[in-house]
Amino acid sequence: MKKIRILVSDTFDPAFNLATEDYIFRDMNPDEPVLFLWRNEKTVVIGRFQNPWTECHTQKMEEDGITLVRRQSGGGAVYHDLGNTNFTFMSSRATYDKEANSKLIIEALSYFGVTALTSGRNDILATTSDGDKKISGSAFKETKDRCFHHGTLLIDTDLSKLANYLNPHQKKLVSKGITSVRARVINLVEINPTITHETLSEKIIELFQQFHQTNAVVEHLSRHELEKSPQMMEYFKKYSDWQWRFGETPQFNHQMTERFSWGLMEVHLDVHKAEVVDCQIFSDSLHPEMIEEIMATLKNTPYNKLSFTQALDGLAKSFPMYADYLNEFSAWLSEEIR
Repeated sequence: MKKIRILVSDTFDPAFNLATEDYIFRDMNPDEPVLFLWRNEKTVVIGRFQNPWTECHTQKMEEDGITLVRRQSGGGAVYHDLGNTNFTFMSSRATYDKEANSKLIIEALSYFGVTALTSGRNDILATTSDGDKKISGSAFKETKDRCFHHGTLLIDTDLSKLANYLNPHQKKLVSKGITSVRARVINLVEINPTITHETLSEKIIELFQQFHQTNAVVEHLSRHELEKSPQMMEYFKKYSDWQWRFGETPQFNHQMTERFSWGLMEVHLDVHKAEVVDCQIFSDSLHPEMIEEIMATLKNTPYNKLSFTQALDGLAKSFPMYADYLNEFSAWLSEEIR
């Protein structure tokens, strides 16, 4: 008899769930289709090749305790909370069928009176009296012998957070990565108030079994048990690490300009893998040696507020005659990159 697996996560930790997904995907038997259901506590999830500084208001997220994680699949940035349900379909490359997966989700929604349709290559829209609105977005990963399709389902998410965290400050920052496409969204409870994570998950599980014409016992994944696996914890370390979440950012350029009492500062930072690989400053300051020292100091510095502050503090101590200017410049630069 054909075997399938149905897995449900018992944790809401976004880094742990992404690590679990990766662990399952790499360890699975490709000939046994997998359904993995999971939810995350308040977090922003960016695509594999996205720039968090162009996609997210990182300072606001830090202030509000919102986690940022990077997934292994492509696509755009999304906000998760417990009002959002995530699904992952895994299978062999030979049996991988994104359209069938989407149809299964649409059929599950129809049981709750929701009329839905696919849009583009990765969205599901619900038909409402106010037009079609997005309720689900998907992303994908394909390897030589296996593939997965994962996505979101907006059940009762705090949609106000999308504007808070997915709309960064406007700044002259040009990214070579992938940018998100914004769309009108709606929660499923606005269409049918009886829809919950539990009821929708039950229907998806039921239809997954029907599709594969076999049954499987739902496996509730215990974080406590998963933590006993050294391999799993290596994945968790990766997804939790700043270097993966921020350091994997594609190359981009950040341009900023400010006039101080002591001169105009036009700063150009070339950033790759979250590190400044080149710094050019154009200025009419009467202290060209200070400008040269700033450029040399910022080069090879990690692109974050703390690293810039520490580097410029050290420079101010080495050149006390410029300390006031450097401290003012440091405070401004920290605000610009947050």
